[in-house]
Amino acid sequence: MVWRLIDLSFFDPIAQTYDLWYETPIGKFIDEVETKLAFDLFQPRPGMYVLDVGCGTGNFSIKLAKLGVRVVGIDTSEEMLKIAREKARRLNFEIEFEKMNVYSLKFPSNHFDGVFSMAAFEFVHEPKKAFDEMMRVLKPSAHLLIGTINRDSLWGKHYEEHARQSPDSVFRHARFKTQKDLEELDPENLVKIAQCVFIPPDAPEEQFNWEEEKRLSKIHSGGFIVALWRKPG
Repeated sequence: MVWRLIDLSFFDPIAQTYDLWYETPIGKFIDEVETKLAFDLFQPRPGMYVLDVGCGTGNFSIKLAKLGVRVVGIDTSEEMLKIAREKARRLNFEIEFEKMNVYSLKFPSNHFDGVFSMAAFEFVHEPKKAFDEMMRVLKPSAHLLIGTINRDSLWGKHYEEHARQSPDSVFRHARFKTQKDLEELDPENLVKIAQCVFIPPDAPEEQFNWEEEKRLSKIHSGGFIVALWRKPG
């Protein structure tokens, strides 16, 4: 079988404006919600050696570094990596950023204390191949975390519609996953799976708050799924 290599160079044209979304009130809140769930599950600790897969402009690589984690960030978009390197340099973080494909990681087996991937798995077209490769470089008894947009949610429908209507949308390259899709990657070693971002995409800006997020968690599917696995050993 020939595996198609994941190529995120279609992010290159939007690299310079990518981080602007995180500066908006809605983007900032969603990032806060997703980060809280991911870190609650992953529990990063000072001194951990972690691989950030699909690091983009370094959003989570830098958050991990702020917690004392030693980070290697990989991506296939060179323009995104340039921005990540500059951001880390300005903050005096020694984060190693490399252009690399998740289907062929240039690291030995049993190498990292943790593998972390947020908002990148949407663009992985061969998820089991990518998952197995991330597990390969993980030390025994260590954890792999994947966070991705939930196809079975209002946010999933929102991004699919955006992809249909906009020929320039990066989401035209996405293959959205459901919670079941993630669970089936490795049900035996799945530790926990949870959802967040229950506020729908068409909600007014003032509704993007923790109180509303908690209330709607009883009504809606979350727009984002975070799953944690433990490597046997």
